[in-house]
Amino acid sequence: MPVSDPHFPAAHLRPPVNWINDPNGLVFHDGHYHVYFQYNPHSARHADMHWGHFRSPDLLRWELLPVALVPTPGGDDEGGVWSGNAVSTDGGLIAFYSAKRDDRWWQPVASAVSHDGGLTFAKHPGLLVPQPAEGTSMFRDPYVWRDGDRWRMLVGAGLADGRGAAQQYLSDDLEHWEYAGPFLARAPEPLPGGADTEEGWECVQYADFGDGRGVLLLSAWDPQGGASHSAAYPGRDHGLHFAADAPQRLDHGPEFYAPALLHAPDGRWLMWGWVWEARDAVQVGAPSTWTDEVGWAGMLSLPREVTLGPDGSVRQRPARELDALRGRPALRAKGQVTADAPDTLGVTGRSFDLTARLHRGAAGGAAAGLRLVTSPDGSEYLDLALDAATGELVVDRAHASGEPRARGGSWRIPRTTEPGGFAELRVIVDRSIAEIFLGTGESLTLRFYPLGEEPWRLQARATGPGTTEFEAQVWQLNPLGIQDRSDRRGGPA
Repeated sequence: MPVSDPHFPAAHLRPPVNWINDPNGLVFHDGHYHVYFQYNPHSARHADMHWGHFRSPDLLRWELLPVALVPTPGGDDEGGVWSGNAVSTDGGLIAFYSAKRDDRWWQPVASAVSHDGGLTFAKHPGLLVPQPAEGTSMFRDPYVWRDGDRWRMLVGAGLADGRGAAQQYLSDDLEHWEYAGPFLARAPEPLPGGADTEEGWECVQYADFGDGRGVLLLSAWDPQGGASHSAAYPGRDHGLHFAADAPQRLDHGPEFYAPALLHAPDGRWLMWGWVWEARDAVQVGAPSTWTDEVGWAGMLSLPREVTLGPDGSVRQRPARELDALRGRPALRAKGQVTADAPDTLGVTGRSFDLTARLHRGAAGGAAAGLRLVTSPDGSEYLDLALDAATGELVVDRAHASGEPRARGGSWRIPRTTEPGGFAELRVIVDRSIAEIFLGTGESLTLRFYPLGEEPWRLQARATGPGTTEFEAQVWQLNPLGIQDRSDRRGGPA
């Protein structure tokens, strides 16, 4: 960890230095969870993509290993080994990835095989899918899975007619692939809380929940602005096509993108996402003087369990293993609060795990919230509160950093807590990231950069007239156990 940077996470995966983005190749193989990721070993800028590598037996103890995949000078991937996934087979671990070169607008599908537990890979000669189908305007990021006695592959795409798409390919041997048409293709559709599914889809992933039900994940690519947000289509798999229900926004915050799935040995679907910076660069991936100064950018989210509710809702919660990171209790409080009399509940450190129950009073009445105060004079704070008028959870970071280069703004989860009802939430704060989960399964992820020293203070507050109720409990969040086995002479290599 960069000792001089108090914003470097303790419980989130990322190497000690340089740039990371999309999680790749998530797979359980040879008794380990493997988390590969897009990595630039040379700087904190979005360039020169390799596959970095973490592995763990239990999601708590991790090894940072040498870089697993590197571009081949003069080869099909000389411009970078970009996003994809991996599958475990009897013959080893096979990675599928996007092969980038600057003289192509599309990214063909390439593969590589490992026979040493995912530490090193030998690239398959040639390309598995050299060119996209006619009428495709964007093409990248394969996702492969076994379906009975065949293999299926989805590739993120944009179509010339303005639809986003997941193009499907089929194979019997993981080497020869036949185009089967769009698994799903849709014109941009509105998402709850604003935004839409955009004209291009990347990092498409598929979770099979049995009985033909499944969820297609996508990351929405805006042709004008680039990476935007992530969405999910629940629906029914008919083999050659997917009958999708209405799309759902996967995370309601501003800094969560490119989620990737791992099918755990116990049948759970686990998911990690890329959480980018909210520092001085406005466009994602643009050079930032701040990140250049600190020497690192991006992190992976906490692992999340993804489930499909009986109503078709895609639900998330922190992976149950993370409960073991809870350390000593920091505070526990329950009471009533009014708008003109906030209640200071106690102090926290920079990394903590919080559960809370916030009450929304009768129509026109008060609603509860929490404020994390991170400066002695109270001028720096992060707010989480129920909107007294709508019952939605609002997260506001407008005053969360005294550093003028930190981005502000507020976001909300468009899930209404009815008058007289309670919102159950869990909030995991890790130095410069907050991951917020409602008990109903929605999430909101954002970055913030407090300058204040510990201890921080937690307050209960209220908006609207009258009195409302709250409960809160906080545990210290212990760091992940990470053993650095990489060779970082100029970056893991």
